[in-house]
Amino acid sequence: METKNRIPLWLAVAITVMVALPFGIYLGKWSLPIWASFIVWAEYFALGAKPKVLTTIVPAYIVGVVVAAVIMLGDVWLTNVFGTAKMHTSGDIALFVSCFVGFCVFLYWMKWLPILQTGTLPYFNGISMLLAVYFVNSFVPFGTLSSAYWGPIVAAVGAILAGLLGAFLGWFNVAILFPHQVKTQPTSAPQLTGSGPIPIAH
Repeated sequence: METKNRIPLWLAVAITVMVALPFGIYLGKWSLPIWASFIVWAEYFALGAKPKVLTTIVPAYIVGVVVAAVIMLGDVWLTNVFGTAKMHTSGDIALFVSCFVGFCVFLYWMKWLPILQTGTLPYFNGISMLLAVYFVNSFVPFGTLSSAYWGPIVAAVGAILAGLLGAFLGWFNVAILFPHQVKTQPTSAPQLTGSGPIPIAH
Protein backbone atom coordinates (compact mmCIF):
# COMPACT_ATOMS: atom_id res chain seq x y z
CA MET A 1 0.00 0.00 0.00
CA GLU A 2 1.12 3.54 -0.75
CA THR A 3 -0.25 6.90 0.42
CA LYS A 4 -1.10 9.40 -2.30
CA ASN A 5 -2.69 12.87 -2.12
CA ARG A 6 -5.72 13.86 -4.15
CA ILE A 7 -4.53 17.49 -4.37
CA PRO A 8 -0.89 18.66 -4.45
CA LEU A 9 0.86 20.08 -1.40
CA TRP A 10 1.51 23.48 -3.02
CA LEU A 11 -2.20 24.01 -3.56
CA ALA A 12 -3.10 22.81 -0.05
CA VAL A 13 -0.60 25.26 1.47
CA ALA A 14 -2.00 28.17 -0.57
CA ILE A 15 -5.55 27.32 0.52
CA THR A 16 -4.45 27.08 4.17
CA VAL A 17 -2.82 30.52 3.99
CA MET A 18 -6.12 31.94 2.68
CA VAL A 19 -7.91 30.39 5.66
CA ALA A 20 -5.40 32.01 8.05
CA LEU A 21 -5.36 35.54 6.63
CA PRO A 22 -8.76 36.75 7.95
CA PHE A 23 -7.59 36.11 11.52
CA GLY A 24 -4.71 38.52 10.93
CA ILE A 25 -6.48 41.35 9.09
CA TYR A 26 -10.21 41.39 9.89
CA LEU A 27 -10.30 41.51 13.70
CA GLY A 28 -9.09 45.05 14.24
CA LYS A 29 -6.78 45.52 17.20
CA TRP A 30 -7.56 41.95 18.21
CA SER A 31 -6.21 40.54 14.95
CA LEU A 32 -3.92 37.61 15.68
CA PRO A 33 -0.17 37.65 14.94
CA ILE A 34 -0.53 34.90 12.36
CA TRP A 35 3.23 34.69 11.86
CA ALA A 36 3.16 32.94 15.24
CA SER A 37 0.48 30.65 13.83
CA PHE A 38 2.77 29.77 10.93
CA ILE A 39 5.49 28.77 13.40
CA VAL A 40 3.17 26.25 15.06
CA TRP A 41 1.95 25.12 11.65
CA ALA A 42 5.58 24.34 10.77
CA GLU A 43 5.99 22.48 14.08
CA TYR A 44 3.11 20.21 13.08
CA PHE A 45 5.00 19.12 9.98
CA ALA A 46 8.36 18.98 11.77
CA LEU A 47 7.00 16.59 14.40
CA GLY A 48 5.31 14.18 12.01
CA ALA A 49 2.18 15.85 10.57
CA LYS A 50 -0.15 13.48 12.45
CA PRO A 51 -3.04 14.58 14.69
CA LYS A 52 -1.44 12.80 17.66
CA VAL A 53 1.48 15.29 17.67
CA LEU A 54 -0.98 18.00 18.73
CA THR A 55 -1.06 16.37 22.18
CA THR A 56 2.60 17.35 22.44
CA ILE A 57 2.63 20.62 20.53
CA VAL A 58 -0.33 22.37 22.18
CA PRO A 59 0.55 21.88 25.88
CA ALA A 60 4.30 22.40 25.38
CA TYR A 61 3.72 25.57 23.36
CA ILE A 62 1.26 26.98 25.90
CA VAL A 63 3.65 26.24 28.78
CA GLY A 64 6.39 28.08 26.85
CA VAL A 65 4.14 31.11 26.38
CA VAL A 66 3.18 31.17 30.07
CA VAL A 67 6.80 30.80 31.16
CA ALA A 68 7.90 33.76 29.06
CA ALA A 69 4.94 35.81 30.29
CA VAL A 70 5.96 35.12 33.91
CA ILE A 71 9.50 36.25 33.12
CA MET A 72 8.21 39.46 31.57
CA LEU A 73 5.94 40.06 34.58
CA GLY A 74 9.10 39.75 36.67
CA ASP A 75 10.70 42.37 34.44
CA VAL A 76 7.79 44.76 35.02
CA TRP A 77 8.01 44.22 38.78
CA LEU A 78 11.79 44.69 38.88
CA THR A 79 11.49 47.83 36.76
CA ASN A 80 9.25 49.26 39.49
CA VAL A 81 11.78 48.16 42.13
CA PHE A 82 14.92 49.47 40.42
CA GLY A 83 13.31 52.62 39.11
CA THR A 84 15.72 54.53 36.86
CA ALA A 85 18.74 52.33 37.65
CA LYS A 86 20.45 51.21 34.46
CA MET A 87 23.71 50.00 32.96
CA HIS A 88 23.18 51.56 29.54
CA THR A 89 19.50 51.81 28.65
CA SER A 90 16.56 52.49 30.94
CA GLY A 91 15.17 49.24 32.31
CA ASP A 92 18.06 47.06 31.19
CA ILE A 93 19.02 45.91 34.71
CA ALA A 94 15.50 44.66 35.42
CA LEU A 95 15.39 42.87 32.05
CA PHE A 96 18.77 41.19 32.54
CA VAL A 97 17.92 40.01 36.04
CA SER A 98 14.44 38.74 35.19
CA CYS A 99 15.64 36.89 32.09
CA PHE A 100 18.68 35.35 33.80
CA VAL A 101 16.79 34.11 36.84
CA GLY A 102 13.69 33.14 34.88
CA PHE A 103 15.45 31.13 32.19
CA CYS A 104 17.68 29.40 34.74
CA VAL A 105 14.59 28.22 36.60
CA PHE A 106 12.35 27.39 33.66
CA LEU A 107 15.01 25.56 31.66
CA TYR A 108 16.20 23.56 34.66
CA TRP A 109 12.67 22.38 35.48
CA MET A 110 12.34 20.73 32.04
CA LYS A 111 13.95 17.60 33.49
CA TRP A 112 10.81 17.00 35.61
CA LEU A 113 8.22 17.63 32.89
CA PRO A 114 8.15 14.87 30.25
CA ILE A 115 5.97 16.95 27.93
CA LEU A 116 8.78 19.51 27.68
CA GLN A 117 11.32 16.82 26.87
CA THR A 118 9.29 15.42 23.98
CA GLY A 119 8.04 18.89 23.06
CA THR A 120 11.26 20.89 23.32
CA LEU A 121 10.69 22.59 19.95
CA PRO A 122 7.17 23.90 20.67
CA TYR A 123 8.23 24.81 24.23
CA PHE A 124 11.02 27.08 23.00
CA ASN A 125 8.84 28.40 20.21
CA GLY A 126 6.18 29.28 22.77
CA ILE A 127 8.79 31.26 24.70
CA SER A 128 10.04 33.07 21.60
CA MET A 129 6.53 33.80 20.29
CA LEU A 130 5.47 35.43 23.57
CA LEU A 131 8.60 37.57 23.60
CA ALA A 132 8.02 38.56 19.98
CA VAL A 133 4.34 39.41 20.48
CA TYR A 134 5.17 41.34 23.67
CA PHE A 135 8.12 43.38 22.43
CA VAL A 136 6.58 44.40 19.10
CA ASN A 137 3.10 45.06 20.56
CA SER A 138 1.54 42.91 17.86
CA PHE A 139 -1.69 41.91 19.60
CA VAL A 140 -3.11 45.05 21.26
CA PRO A 141 -1.69 48.54 21.83
CA PHE A 142 -0.23 48.06 25.30
CA GLY A 143 -0.10 51.82 25.82
CA THR A 144 -3.86 51.84 26.31
CA LEU A 145 -3.71 49.31 29.17
CA SER A 146 -4.29 50.55 32.70
CA SER A 147 -1.22 48.80 34.10
CA ALA A 148 2.10 47.61 32.70
CA TYR A 149 1.39 44.23 34.29
CA TRP A 150 -1.35 43.64 31.72
CA GLY A 151 1.18 43.76 28.89
CA PRO A 152 2.65 40.25 29.29
CA ILE A 153 -0.77 38.81 30.15
CA VAL A 154 -2.49 40.17 27.06
CA ALA A 155 0.50 39.22 24.90
CA ALA A 156 0.21 35.68 26.26
CA VAL A 157 -3.44 35.56 25.24
CA GLY A 158 -2.53 36.63 21.72
CA ALA A 159 0.38 34.19 21.44
CA ILE A 160 -1.73 31.29 22.71
CA LEU A 161 -4.64 32.03 20.38
CA ALA A 162 -2.24 32.34 17.46
CA GLY A 163 -0.63 29.05 18.45
CA LEU A 164 -3.98 27.26 18.60
CA LEU A 165 -4.79 28.65 15.17
CA GLY A 166 -1.44 27.32 13.95
CA ALA A 167 -2.21 23.87 15.34
CA PHE A 168 -5.49 23.90 13.43
CA LEU A 169 -3.76 25.09 10.26
CA GLY A 170 -1.30 22.21 10.45
CA TRP A 171 -4.10 19.67 10.77
CA PHE A 172 -6.19 21.40 8.10
CA ASN A 173 -3.30 21.56 5.64
CA VAL A 174 -2.86 17.78 5.79
CA ALA A 175 -6.60 17.07 5.84
CA ILE A 176 -7.26 18.91 2.57
CA LEU A 177 -4.58 16.89 0.82
CA PHE A 178 -7.18 14.10 1.06
CA PRO A 179 -4.53 11.39 1.40
CA HIS A 180 -5.65 7.88 0.52
CA GLN A 181 -4.16 4.43 0.31
CA VAL A 182 -3.59 2.82 -3.06
CA LYS A 183 -2.32 -0.63 -3.87
CA THR A 184 1.06 -0.86 -5.51
CA GLN A 185 1.76 -3.51 -8.13
CA PRO A 186 4.17 -6.13 -6.80
CA THR A 187 7.33 -6.49 -8.81
CA SER A 188 8.04 -10.01 -9.96
CA ALA A 189 11.46 -11.57 -9.52
CA PRO A 190 13.54 -11.74 -12.71
CA GLN A 191 13.22 -15.09 -14.47
CA LEU A 192 16.19 -16.98 -15.87
CA THR A 193 15.71 -18.16 -19.42
CA GLY A 194 17.15 -21.24 -21.03
CA SER A 195 18.00 -24.57 -19.50
CA GLY A 196 20.99 -26.38 -18.20
CA PRO A 197 23.77 -25.18 -15.92
CA ILE A 198 25.00 -21.62 -16.10
CA PRO A 199 28.51 -21.61 -17.58
CA ILE A 200 31.23 -20.22 -15.35
CA ALA A 201 34.02 -18.30 -17.02
CA HIS A 202 37.56 -19.32 -16.13
